Amino acid sequence: MILAGDVGGTKVHLALYGFTEGRLTHVRDEKFPSGQYAGLEIVVREFLSHDATKPDITAACFGVPGPVRDGRLKVTNLPWELDSRILSSDLNIEHLFLINDLEANGYGIPELAPDQLYTLSSGDKSAVGNAALIAAGTGLGEAILAWDGKHHMPMASEGGHADFAARNEMEIDLLRYLQRTLQGRVSWERVVSGLGLKNVYSFLRDDKSIEEPAWLRDRMQSEDPNAVIGELGESGESELCAKTLDMFISAYGAESGNLGLKVLAVGGVYLGGGIAPKILKSLEDGRFMKAFTDKGRLSNVLEAAPVRVILDSRAALLGAAAYAEARAAEISGRSDRAASIKKL
Repeated sequence: MILAGDVGGTKVHLALYGFTEGRLTHVRDEKFPSGQYAGLEIVVREFLSHDATKPDITAACFGVPGPVRDGRLKVTNLPWELDSRILSSDLNIEHLFLINDLEANGYGIPELAPDQLYTLSSGDKSAVGNAALIAAGTGLGEAILAWDGKHHMPMASEGGHADFAARNEMEIDLLRYLQRTLQGRVSWERVVSGLGLKNVYSFLRDDKSIEEPAWLRDRMQSEDPNAVIGELGESGESELCAKTLDMFISAYGAESGNLGLKVLAVGGVYLGGGIAPKILKSLEDGRFMKAFTDKGRLSNVLEAAPVRVILDSRAALLGAAAYAEARAAEISGRSDRAASIKKL
């Protein structure tokens, strides 16, 4: 059995997988609020304690936000420090790995069924080469999918923490507002993420004096603010939410296009994370693609790049499971995936 985890600033999503005819088979999964736990080991122990069958874990992998170096990292947006060797020993799992969360998403893409991807732009379907992955969720993750001639190899990146580049007068005002409120530099993650949605909302309310009616203020305080912005922005019931969503989508498209240019993503750009599937109606109305392709003399490069939204929230789990099995097979010489294929 493979244990896979997707560790985020908001939640930890854990799952068990087996294999059937060479394909990952979901056994069970569970989500835990990250902020209520002192560390990942505690979450994993609780998850496994809920399984009366006492599964035999042959390998484990956790996709984690932040740069992993020699199996160690300090988790972005959480006060956790993780070490794969300590976790392996404490959890008694011989083959245990930590990889960047976007890297895990990248390994998950080949495991997805066609209906788990939504095409925003088909681009040039015959093009082969590098691809890119960008995911707005609690934060902003980015990864390079390098083409080796046969497969896309995920490479971790912290591009979401690069400097935000304002493109027009409104975004220049947003940049100045965030420089004041954050008292320093402004990264792309401060605009294109769950954190970013709330930042843009506050900017339009406080700096541009767009009205926040009492009923909207009450909903923002009592419900998930990002869900409220997405719902009322798509329906048009709130001017403030609609303009927030418009700025967010345009910035998301712009940075996705930037990433596409940096890695020459002729093989396509994938949108992961939790936000994109929830605002699909707005993403497909043209605003995203207009900003994505607005790159002057290089616009034609991005017009030819396919753009797809990952609809399955378990993509990172699938990728972590696939990575765990492959690495464990390299080390042990035994592949659970290969063993599941019936020989005629």
